[in-house]
Amino acid sequence: MNSTFKTIEFEKGKLIIINQTKLPLAEEYIKTDDYERIAIAIERLEVRGAPAIGIAAAYGIALGMKESSDVLQFEKVFQRLKITRPTAVNLFWALERMKKKYENIIDENCFEVLINEAKKIHKEDIDKCDSIGKHGLKIFAKSSVVLTHCNTGALATGGDGTAFSVIKKGYENNLVEFVFADETRPLLQGSRLTAFELFKNKIPFKIITDSTAAFLMQQNKIDLVITGADRIAANGDSANKIGTYNLAVLCKHHNIPFYIAAPTTTIDTTIKTGSEINIEERGKNEILKIGSVRIAPEDFDVYSPAFDVTPNNLITGIITENDLYLFPFAF
Repeated sequence: MNSTFKTIEFEKGKLIIINQTKLPLAEEYIKTDDYERIAIAIERLEVRGAPAIGIAAAYGIALGMKESSDVLQFEKVFQRLKITRPTAVNLFWALERMKKKYENIIDENCFEVLINEAKKIHKEDIDKCDSIGKHGLKIFAKSSVVLTHCNTGALATGGDGTAFSVIKKGYENNLVEFVFADETRPLLQGSRLTAFELFKNKIPFKIITDSTAAFLMQQNKIDLVITGADRIAANGDSANKIGTYNLAVLCKHHNIPFYIAAPTTTIDTTIKTGSEINIEERGKNEILKIGSVRIAPEDFDVYSPAFDVTPNNLITGIITENDLYLFPFAF
């Protein structure tokens, strides 16, 4: 493996995205100046993670307006990107910010204004990841064994990540001793992506099946759990990758702190509770196949929500770029 990688980069007029569906066995990059290709990349999970989706969509808006400043063209591009994923609020936040910037363009070059705004969103996320990691150091009382779920690192953001940034900075400050990474069925973001990033950063880890977490907790081998989030309601209820709620319930039973790390762009103050969050349901082949290999008959039916919602009273604290907020939450 190469020692470094780029998740999202804008270079020579094209957006360059690492294809996360190919990781960790191959590091392949998508290079495009076509907003439709960016929309497809979001839908296929070639780019994923709430902040990274927002960044990609912002670049998609700009590239969609490269040849035209027409209102109808903008609306076409905006609506196409808007329907790619329904749960992660960062997507809609980034699109609305780009729309506001577009609506205030007067005599300037439309593409230049929009591409600069996309770059600004990208840079801001890099800074937010760094701040999340620093504030996250407050959660460690000692050198700790951490369990995490899904992927929250550089592959999911513009910078070092959300929960992963906390883990990385914790390790650098001798506050993280070891990490257990849930494999995160059905798409294995933990075993494919988080393990990939832990390996790259030389952080000691082991991959576990999702169902192993309870056994580790029962043996007192986990000090705390930290995950990311795709949308956080005003009261702190948090939607994240399916299986996150399981961990929060287990932590409550075993008296283990459960934390979430996310930028403030993930907090949706327009909704009061998690019951208002639209949960995406994925296609059945993500359950019935692993990659191109079928593991169950095609005619078997499947229920495959991509996310679940963890109630606020199961969350010890939420870490943002501004601070560590403890329950009950007042952001």
